[in-house]
Amino acid sequence: MGEQRLDIEQRTVQRLSQQQVRFVRMLEMNAPELDEAVEREMEANPALVDSEEEIPAEPSFHSGWVPRESSTWDDGTLRTPDTSASLYDYLNEQLSERDLDADTDRMARYIVGNLDRNGYLTRSIHDIVDDLAFGPGIIVDEATAERGLAAVRSLEPAGVGAIDLRDTLRLQLERMAASPVRDNAMRIVTDAFEAFTMKHKHRIISALKLSEKDVDEALALILSLNPKPGAAIGSAAADSANVIVPDFILDNEDGNLSITLNNRIPELKVEYSFAQAMRELEKLPRGKRPKGSEFIVSSFNDARDFIRIVAQRQKTMMSVMSAILKIQEEYFRTEDVYTLKPMMLKNISDLTGLDFSVISRATNNKYLQTPWGVFPLRFFFSDSIGEDKEGGDAATNRKIEAAIAAMVEKEDKRKPLSDRRITENLAAMGFDLSRRTVAKYRDRQNIPVARLRKEL
Repeated sequence: MGEQRLDIEQRTVQRLSQQQVRFVRMLEMNAPELDEAVEREMEANPALVDSEEEIPAEPSFHSGWVPRESSTWDDGTLRTPDTSASLYDYLNEQLSERDLDADTDRMARYIVGNLDRNGYLTRSIHDIVDDLAFGPGIIVDEATAERGLAAVRSLEPAGVGAIDLRDTLRLQLERMAASPVRDNAMRIVTDAFEAFTMKHKHRIISALKLSEKDVDEALALILSLNPKPGAAIGSAAADSANVIVPDFILDNEDGNLSITLNNRIPELKVEYSFAQAMRELEKLPRGKRPKGSEFIVSSFNDARDFIRIVAQRQKTMMSVMSAILKIQEEYFRTEDVYTLKPMMLKNISDLTGLDFSVISRATNNKYLQTPWGVFPLRFFFSDSIGEDKEGGDAATNRKIEAAIAAMVEKEDKRKPLSDRRITENLAAMGFDLSRRTVAKYRDRQNIPVARLRKEL
């Protein structure tokens, strides 16, 4: 019988303090969420005030961050998911009643979070899968992603999860019982949609070989459908919910690049009477403090800590964004996407000294407004792939895509390049990639496979 041993291992377990937890949560917030959090805190704590609204007094703790006056607050050009307590919750409640495996359920719920207020999925499944991999680090295969999408498209109201008007009309017709009118309506949406949108009834009749009566009945059915199925749920939701508010604003004035935090939070300060009362209380022994002083002490400490956390959050955000600007300066000056350099969390960490998890939270679900558009911060991150033999610099995913596109453009259309041949050509250029990876980059650019590019 073998010898039995009892080993005692001592481990050091690091636990986050309450203030660290609050900082982490605040770092995860985007600009509108931060504004709301500050407003809620000011309403809940009378010791926390806007310094501009308070009578002049002896300076106390303050955040050091002044809101930027900007006319670009409502100029967002991207759309954000409708997460009001209506469509979003309604769809998630239905998913809770489905018997889905854990991976499919998680994917479906993430897709729901990406629907716009009308119930449309305006982003590709590929982009959503990339979001999951980049943000929370969840790897989802294509089959699971498609199952998640199918689950969402099966929910009520019919038509949610569609990619465009044509798709939502088709989804709604598919839910109806088969009939001659339904079938004719499906044919119009599928095979004569352009004529339908242009209201060219005669073209529909000619193309589908239907009688005028049959077309009129089918058109009446199509027009009875809801072009915005998601809007029917919680239609009173504020329109402002669908506008992305950038977290940063990039300005280029005469070649001088500058970054500004796009917050509406005021300069925070501990209210004068609380600060004064706290100074008096600190002169007294704890046992001699008057009754009710606990409220003053608690409110004062909460306000002071909240101000410090906000300041720390803003400083961290600016530090991360400044590092991104430094690494991708050429892109911000040229607007040329192919000048983007390989950049990972480690590169930002090397410049800022911040932990990977902090950088991940500071960049996840955050947006930058540039003079030429609004971009998620994840747009500026990409892995390095091989080396560019001409310049010796590491290549980004976008350089690979550009190289593939150039090859396809110059290929002999009678003998188009296979993915294997493209892989070999890239290897000769110094890009060591698998054929599967090459196929993925080709698909990203909506370039068909070789057999579908062949011309007779």
